[in-house]
Amino acid sequence: MTLRSLGFNSAKSDTALFMRFTPTSKTYVLVYVDDIIITSSSSSEIISLIAHLNNKFSLKDLGPLHYFLGIEVQHHSDGGILLSQSKYIRDLLHKTNLLDSKPQPTPMVSGLKLTADGSFSVQDPTHYRSIVGALQYITVTRPEISFSVNKVCQFMHKPQEHHWRAVKRILRYLQGSITYGLHIKPSQQLHIMGFCDSDWGSDPDDRKSTTGYCVYLGPNLVSWSSKKQVVVSRSSTEAEYRGLAAVTADILWLQNLLKELRVPVALPRIYCDNLGAVHLTANPVMHSRTKHFELDLHFVRDKVLSRELVVIHLPAEFQVADILTKAISNPQFTTFRSKLKVSSASTMSLKGGVKGICQTGS
Repeated sequence: MTLRSLGFNSAKSDTALFMRFTPTSKTYVLVYVDDIIITSSSSSEIISLIAHLNNKFSLKDLGPLHYFLGIEVQHHSDGGILLSQSKYIRDLLHKTNLLDSKPQPTPMVSGLKLTADGSFSVQDPTHYRSIVGALQYITVTRPEISFSVNKVCQFMHKPQEHHWRAVKRILRYLQGSITYGLHIKPSQQLHIMGFCDSDWGSDPDDRKSTTGYCVYLGPNLVSWSSKKQVVVSRSSTEAEYRGLAAVTADILWLQNLLKELRVPVALPRIYCDNLGAVHLTANPVMHSRTKHFELDLHFVRDKVLSRELVVIHLPAEFQVADILTKAISNPQFTTFRSKLKVSSASTMSLKGGVKGICQTGS
């Protein structure tokens, strides 16, 4: 599909998605305030739509689509795109005086467990919160830092020096991978695959577990999450099952969106490395040890029994969602980062962007 960007002054809503279907083409329009992206299977349809909008609004052609809401778009020779935030990362490194710092191979030391207490409070908590807030936005194109950023976010209320050291580790990792971004490429096979994992009782302060999951549409990563569970899980199976429920809800939302976009998809599959949790999705017997998480249990099981999705066991060494639940070693991190489709612009064959229309004047 061809991508075009444009803008106009009188947009009324924050975010909206419009669709237009003809017998020979599909056209989608994404509107965020006064910034717009148009994509279509027909270039002539895009030209016609832009001409129609130009009759009603003042538009200005600023060339190819390269930048949108702080996200850089680089076009790949295979028809795909690389979404990155190199400029945003450089600005953040300059703000923290780490632009020339020694890079690190991973965003967090393997096996590190951050605690609420253990050192002195930082001198400027506001600065800590500002930097961590910026790191949260970078996870839009850098899913591999989601776990590390989620951990340092948990100490916003009372940041200490060892928390700040963890933040600087993330920044030094980004310093060595500024050109990396999320690679999205066209594909004819639009099957949905979800990977979920949980690190049971991993928080040393409250023994709550961390859940991580990632969802692929065909070969492309489209959704991911790293989050501490809201309640304490009494077993590793329970922790994993709560992760199953989270990724199931996300996949159902994605299915509904694709249905509205008239995109047919095959039966979704979820891969989990906990055999007990996988067995519970199909076991009709309610054991007493599972009654304290019955809602999640029934939610996932109902979807499995109605054949809306399939849950499959996956050996732990192949569980890509592991990168979203804990700090892992450098070799494992590098392998899973690649599986998340995060790559460097220097390793890709890039080409010029598609001509587009951007911000307007009044």
